[in-house]
Amino acid sequence: MPKKTSPRVSRASLPLPAPAARQQFRRRLLAWYDRHGRDLPWRTTDDPYHILVSEVMLQQTQVDRVLPKYREWLTKYPSLEALSEAPEDHAVKTWYPLGYNIRPRRLHAIAREAVTRFGGELPGDEETLRSFKGIGPYTAGALMSFAFGQRAAILDTNVARVLFRVFMGRGDPKAHATKRHLWRVSETVLPHKRVFDFNQAIMDLGAMVCVARKPRCPACPMSAMCRSYPFSTEPEGASPKTRLK
Repeated sequence: MPKKTSPRVSRASLPLPAPAARQQFRRRLLAWYDRHGRDLPWRTTDDPYHILVSEVMLQQTQVDRVLPKYREWLTKYPSLEALSEAPEDHAVKTWYPLGYNIRPRRLHAIAREAVTRFGGELPGDEETLRSFKGIGPYTAGALMSFAFGQRAAILDTNVARVLFRVFMGRGDPKAHATKRHLWRVSETVLPHKRVFDFNQAIMDLGAMVCVARKPRCPACPMSAMCRSYPFSTEPEGASPKTRLK
């Protein structure tokens, strides 16, 4: 029997959320965030360096492991200049036990480049931010929206999961075409006001409610509009009793 493959999806068959759906999504998300948003130290600062440290630490690492290391790191290296002056191997030792040691090395390289090219400051425009090795589209968007107050979209694993489940529901979430489309969705649903809160909120929703396994669908503010609700990890046609409620 020939192996079944998922149908290929063209850009034309991936419509963006309608204006009414965008408004509903924003309103529900921000109302949920006002009640349930996490109190995290990097949400009380607009220092680009502090936000960069938090974003790099949070890559593939859970918040509860990052919190003590974030405070320790900024105590030891309070600025890009301080980090640039420290030996690289000292930075790697300070990073322990977060793992993925390419991350402190990249932070160290960014610090040195920022000192050399920009007087110890991070620039606020996307093109220049992305010229740094280790700052990709997500990190650039996070810095622009969280540190510089700009209207910039983000798309990390949690954000992509939420947007895929709410607005798509079908297809391969890992496909390159899907990821490109989800970037467009993220840009489309992003409001012009409360951008900081919106981007933090959608990350929180993906981390706390719309999780990868056993999502808390009944507690989700998007359940009424979500194309995946109720989300099931069972194959199509499975007994309703086995599905998540």
